[in-house]
Amino acid sequence: MSKSVSMNPNRLVQYLQKPAEEFTKTDLIKFIKENNIEIVNFRYVGGDGNLKTLNFVINSEEHLDQLLAIGERVDGSSLFTYVDAASSDLYVIPRYKTAFVNPFSSIPAVDILCSYYTYEGELLPSAPENILRKAQQVLKKKTGMTLEALGELEYYIIYEPDSDFYPVSSQKGYQESSPFCKFEKLRCEIMQAIVQAGGKVKYGHSEVGNISDGNRKMEQHEVEFLPTQLEDAADQLAIAKWMIRMLGQKYGVSITFAPKIIVGHAGSGLHIHTRLLKNKKNMLVKNGKLSDIAKKVIAGYLDLASSLTAFGNTVPTSYLRLVPHQEAPTNICWGERNRSTLIRVPLGWLGKYDMVRKVNPQSKEEIPKFIEKQTIELRSADGSANVYLLLAGMAVAARHGLEMEDSLKLAEKLRVNVNIFSPEYEKLQEKLPHLPSSCWESAEVLLKDREIYQAYNVFPAGAIDNIAKKLRDYDDKNLSEKLYGKEEEIEKLVKKYLHC
Repeated sequence: MSKSVSMNPNRLVQYLQKPAEEFTKTDLIKFIKENNIEIVNFRYVGGDGNLKTLNFVINSEEHLDQLLAIGERVDGSSLFTYVDAASSDLYVIPRYKTAFVNPFSSIPAVDILCSYYTYEGELLPSAPENILRKAQQVLKKKTGMTLEALGELEYYIIYEPDSDFYPVSSQKGYQESSPFCKFEKLRCEIMQAIVQAGGKVKYGHSEVGNISDGNRKMEQHEVEFLPTQLEDAADQLAIAKWMIRMLGQKYGVSITFAPKIIVGHAGSGLHIHTRLLKNKKNMLVKNGKLSDIAKKVIAGYLDLASSLTAFGNTVPTSYLRLVPHQEAPTNICWGERNRSTLIRVPLGWLGKYDMVRKVNPQSKEEIPKFIEKQTIELRSADGSANVYLLLAGMAVAARHGLEMEDSLKLAEKLRVNVNIFSPEYEKLQEKLPHLPSSCWESAEVLLKDREIYQAYNVFPAGAIDNIAKKLRDYDDKNLSEKLYGKEEEIEKLVKKYLHC
């Protein structure tokens, strides 16, 4: 039995004794028949970034075979605002490798993620999932490298406590343990459900945010994933957000990924880590140091940082989070281990391999080298992101940095290794370029950068136009200034986008 199968928590992987990437239609029919599965759910992400569902009650093996072989028809005009109702039929075609047993269904069910196809039998070019696929394909064709990603998914649990025997101070919840952390059990159930659905979870922990607001309390948590191919990284985040909300419902609590709940308290981000691979080798590191390739990728992220907010910060409250002194970036710069910058090169694995032997001198086992773990972290995005478009934009930005002239000079120019929010560095902060301060401004920058995203037909022109229109329609230009000190209006806005 291969290592990828022996401890894999996905029930289909265990039963079929093969990795998910090798699932076939015959495999799924075998599992469904022999495990008395009665329902198949097709799931797919709509234009609003939310997970959609089509339920099928299986009435025969012939019906199941047909369903898995040809998919089903859906109304594209109800899923995407830009699809004309006069010719709106789309196909949703199941991707077998994404199948998992639904842990919430009272009727035994298997869920499968789907891809969108046109009436001509071609991938729908404007579907976020297909834009992401094209971005990765172009990156590989032009550079010979592929991008892997992982997300840090932050969320707040909103609840009314029966008692508060073990209170935690505001902004002091980071990696707190039970009983001071009230929802560690829920978090562990969340992680278990995600990995059983095929997600690759690195760890979970409580985050810094702890808020008391009248009778309500809010506790912040994070689930961080392991790096995987871009398409899989987006899929697992979409499924994870759905599962987290479902388990919140089970516990009788409200869960939100909203970027900001209360001004003055930590917001929730969606930090994205990436690494660039060629022949399974991490190209971000060379001779124990950050490589020039890594610096070029960083330059690409920096150059397109403002327009990337169009995919990663998509509601007005996103820009209430991107303010100084809340561990959220405001300036376009980067640095090693520096949480005040937009792009951080995390504490990595550049040759420090003997720490475990120092702690455990009795251990004589060979220590593997973990240089492949090094990543680059983009810290601007939040839970409102359309993760497929965000990762597609990052793949475009990585390629842009590799193709750009003087990308190494740009990286060096915007490198910062101090806390830019400290008072003594106020002048430095003023000199550095700033991220957009509203959806309106984000749309303007996206339109300015559109040719870069549309190059090689990655982002269709219509997709850029629709994203920009949606952002402009919020009409939130100078919103932060307009809302300053107006607590009731801020609360109304937060409530409106609580489940962005």
